[in-house]
Amino acid sequence: MNTPHIVVVGGGAAGFFAAIAAAETNRLARVTILEKGAEFLTKVRISGGGRCNVTHACFDPRDFATRYPRGAQEMISPLHQFQASDTVAWFAARGVNLKTESDGRMFPVTNHSQTIVDCLVNAATSAGVNLRTRCGVERATRRPEGGFTLPLSTGETIECDRLLLAMGGCRTGTADHLATQLGHHLEPPVPSLFTFHIATPWLRQLAGVTVETVEATAPGLRERGPLLVTHWGVSGPVILRLSAWGARALQASDYQFPLQINWLPHLNPAGVAAALDACRRQHPAKFIVNTPLAPLPARLWEQLVLAAGVQGTTRWTTLSRAGQQQLARQLSATELPVTGKSLNKEEFVTCGGVRLREVDFKTMQSRLCPGLYFAGELLDIDGITGGFNFQAAWTTGWIAGQALAQT
Repeated sequence: MNTPHIVVVGGGAAGFFAAIAAAETNRLARVTILEKGAEFLTKVRISGGGRCNVTHACFDPRDFATRYPRGAQEMISPLHQFQASDTVAWFAARGVNLKTESDGRMFPVTNHSQTIVDCLVNAATSAGVNLRTRCGVERATRRPEGGFTLPLSTGETIECDRLLLAMGGCRTGTADHLATQLGHHLEPPVPSLFTFHIATPWLRQLAGVTVETVEATAPGLRERGPLLVTHWGVSGPVILRLSAWGARALQASDYQFPLQINWLPHLNPAGVAAALDACRRQHPAKFIVNTPLAPLPARLWEQLVLAAGVQGTTRWTTLSRAGQQQLARQLSATELPVTGKSLNKEEFVTCGGVRLREVDFKTMQSRLCPGLYFAGELLDIDGITGGFNFQAAWTTGWIAGQALAQT
């Protein structure tokens, strides 16, 4: 093996995984991670509520790839090279075991993201990777003889033989981006994985209420899953998935669109009517607002009944057929006007980035600039919530690292 100098720009999940793979594969290589921020792995540290959703317990690469609104086709081959089971094994080999939760998300058994941060930093240090923070790359130019010249924010200039860009989500499409300086094109970045603002007063009263399974529909979009009512609107996995699949369309609508919620997606219209008829028979003298239809929380049921125009003093025995039909419609198709969005907690995922056709997914090398590689969210790849974005980082980072290390 020869002794290439490899520079990784970006000290996040993809950058670390690539640097470790390169340094462990070619022990003679000099590998340096340059991070412009004050610390490494910030997104790893805050993800999953501070627990780090490392990956997802889906071990069929083709099935796993269907969880990427952008990049599904391109991720199939890379996932055959390094998939979720390989991630589990990689961390286990370094003393970090993962556990699977009921929804398939996988976390460290410690329930602390610091476990993952420590594992990556220790692995990089053990492999001899040079770690530098507060060290941004100002520009990148290709040398005539091959390799790259990188002026840094510290005032120094370094040169390298191979360069990996793994700076995370692309926030700008301007020409000063390192990728564009080296001949690449960026798909315009827009947010993905965000929550919805809804000003409907009765919904705002329900902040903190969760529903295990709803069907949420926006123009051209439909998803099922858990929903959380917040102080500003709605969140939860079903909303985050809608936002991922609809990232560009919802941005084009300026985040003003109608959201429809089916609170009882396990029942068709006839089933909802039958359930209401059963309540009428079983509780004829009870107030409707006090007899929630399972599995709906009592607070939510009360507000849905009132929103349907049924008075709080109405008993089942006095509910008109028209009133019952209106209640059924409310349960199956509540209309909520969305007026804006918020980021999902402190996490930021973007739709957009380096055009996928400009990258060779067998090696993650640029098709336009020899010696240049990409990994992670800088690519126009993003997944739904549940560990899929981190798996894209591990997969593309590992493949890039193997290729970077070759003679």
